[in-house]
Amino acid sequence: MNKNYKEFHITTDPFTPEIVTGMLWELDITGLSEENNVIKVFSESNSLSRDKLYAILERLVNEKLIINYVVEEFELENKNWNEEWEKSINVIEVTDKIVIKSSFRNYEEKPGQLVITIDPKMSFGTGEHQTTKLMLKLIEEYLKPGMKVLDVGSGTAVLSIAAVKLGAAKAVAIDNDELCFENGNENCRLNNVADKIQLRIGEIKEVEENGFDLILANIQKNILINIPGDIKSRLKNDGLVILSGLLEDDETDIKKHFNKTGLSFLKKEKMDEWIAVVFKLGN
Repeated sequence: MNKNYKEFHITTDPFTPEIVTGMLWELDITGLSEENNVIKVFSESNSLSRDKLYAILERLVNEKLIINYVVEEFELENKNWNEEWEKSINVIEVTDKIVIKSSFRNYEEKPGQLVITIDPKMSFGTGEHQTTKLMLKLIEEYLKPGMKVLDVGSGTAVLSIAAVKLGAAKAVAIDNDELCFENGNENCRLNNVADKIQLRIGEIKEVEENGFDLILANIQKNILINIPGDIKSRLKNDGLVILSGLLEDDETDIKKHFNKTGLSFLKKEKMDEWIAVVFKLGN
């Protein structure tokens, strides 16, 4: 049955959708999508007020995560949001090898391609965002068969799924959002890798295992700079770390925090204003 919806268009400076959308899910909303540097927020007409939306955005300004923002509001009559949202999810050829599609999109696989099916629901990580693409590109480059992987802030579990499909022996995917846990499990089943990926609700400090060959974290800088010690203690010697959720201006800060923990910088990849970086434990 169609319902009436409000649609809010949010632009921020800097444009950091992985930060903003994470906060917006605290509100009573129906869904989110990101298009052309605009975050679109959908809600049933009476469930979300502009005041509540502004309160979240002001919080981000006060925490210096964004400088400013603009909000536009639209009333959508008799609109089936699910259908509109599904239309906005595209097939993404991340690299020559890695392709991300949703279960409601058909795609004719080319020889040698690895197709990952992701239905993002309420989790960040559709493959559309530059940081996800950067992470996947570097996972393809650095992952070796048999590796043991830890995915911190796993969202849709797309990175863990890619790692396992590329040959990782197992992955632990952890996120502090219960919706991500549920969505991650659904996506693991869609890709027939549920037996190799263990999803958990929590934070890296709650991961008791160590000796991971590869640790992945596509989360915002203000979290990353507080966990290099937690990452190092769970890595095996010569283990690798791939980080994103970072803007180009964050590079110096990230290198400083991770280098002083004993992690050596190996590589940076850039896409638009976003970067991903690789570190190694040991020489």
